[in-house]
Amino acid sequence: MALLLALSACTAEEAPVVQTANVARAPVSEVVEAPATVGARATASLTSPAAGTVAKLYVSDGDTVKKGEILARISAPQARDRLKEAKKADRQAARPVSFGGAPSVPSLRLPNGIDPHVRKSFAQARQAARKVEDKAIRRHLLSAIDLAERQHRSQQKALNGIVGGLNRMLTSFTGQLGAGMSGLSSSMSSLQAASRSQTRAALKAAEETVEGLTIKAPFGGVVTLGGGGGSATPALPDLAELVSGGGVPAQAAGSSAGTIAEGVPVGQGETLLSVTDVSELNLRADVDETDVLLVENGTRAEVEFDAVPGAVYTAEVTGVGVTPQEGATGGVSYPVRLSLAEGRFDDGSEAPDPKPGMSAVVRMIVKESPEAVAVPAAAVVTSGRDTVVWAVVGGRAERRTVTLGAEGDAYVEVVNGVKVGDRVITRGADGVRQGQEIP
Repeated sequence: MALLLALSACTAEEAPVVQTANVARAPVSEVVEAPATVGARATASLTSPAAGTVAKLYVSDGDTVKKGEILARISAPQARDRLKEAKKADRQAARPVSFGGAPSVPSLRLPNGIDPHVRKSFAQARQAARKVEDKAIRRHLLSAIDLAERQHRSQQKALNGIVGGLNRMLTSFTGQLGAGMSGLSSSMSSLQAASRSQTRAALKAAEETVEGLTIKAPFGGVVTLGGGGGSATPALPDLAELVSGGGVPAQAAGSSAGTIAEGVPVGQGETLLSVTDVSELNLRADVDETDVLLVENGTRAEVEFDAVPGAVYTAEVTGVGVTPQEGATGGVSYPVRLSLAEGRFDDGSEAPDPKPGMSAVVRMIVKESPEAVAVPAAAVVTSGRDTVVWAVVGGRAERRTVTLGAEGDAYVEVVNGVKVGDRVITRGADGVRQGQEIP
């Protein structure tokens, strides 16, 4: 509904000093405007995992590819040589190491009792002594033989005790040696396991590098040859460094590639091409700190592009960032993400899809009242902490403190303080006094 304007009486030669309008119902929308940039659903920079040459290039600039499609192959003999070395080192590390058991130490043995030859000698001595005719001499000889035999038995017993002690010492030594050999075997097994772990890591890294020489699309999208850097594929690890415990080296920074064509040499980590998924476009807007609290998920927006004059696109807020950043004018702003939908020209025809990187202006509708009690924005003045509208009652100015709702560029919503049909001052309100006569 159009608002009715009435000019105060004035002479034809004088410009009007005060203008008024009637309060009416009208749709009012409060908009937060911010600069924005178009982004793609996803972008990936694909790099060479090793130094080599471009053996085969299957795509051109602007080609549309599917996920998993082969884009290029890199020839890198050095990478394949390192894979062979890694396989050889892993096989060697897998061989079992055996140290055998502890050495066997024989026990010392002595005959039990008197040796048969000694016993026979004692028997022969007794037989000879019994042939002596003199009883006294015979008795003396037999006593001497018995004494000698007892002494021999005693010595044999003592010797057996000494030998038993030596055997016990040998047994203890054998056990200790066996335990030492067992501990050594366990330590060497642990060392072998650690070495195998390192060679396996080196083998896996070398296999991944060789596998990565076939460049594939990580998702569907549009191809751009060359590139402006990006994260590089992890560098091929040095086998000797891994085996010595050096670990996998840090990945190299991606480098910006020049012309990419078959036969062109490429460095490790050099960007070969990029794939951009444009199936879903989004916007990143920088919203000033004074407005960002009004923006929330689901807020509708209208978008205009310099590249598509006369077209308006629809969008919706999908996320509001919390990390502040310096705005274009030096103030603080916050990133706001929006999903971008189709656009239309004034005649209703469909507008073309923008491209990633294009700049835009986003107008987010943060408040909307389709049937608001509305007054022209010029009718609202600020007096200290109060928001004031000057109404005309009985031909005189009357100060009204009001509460505002949605604030549009041309009209604002008044929640209380005036009603539909009231006459308010829209021009010269800042110079009006209470009770002043208004024609």
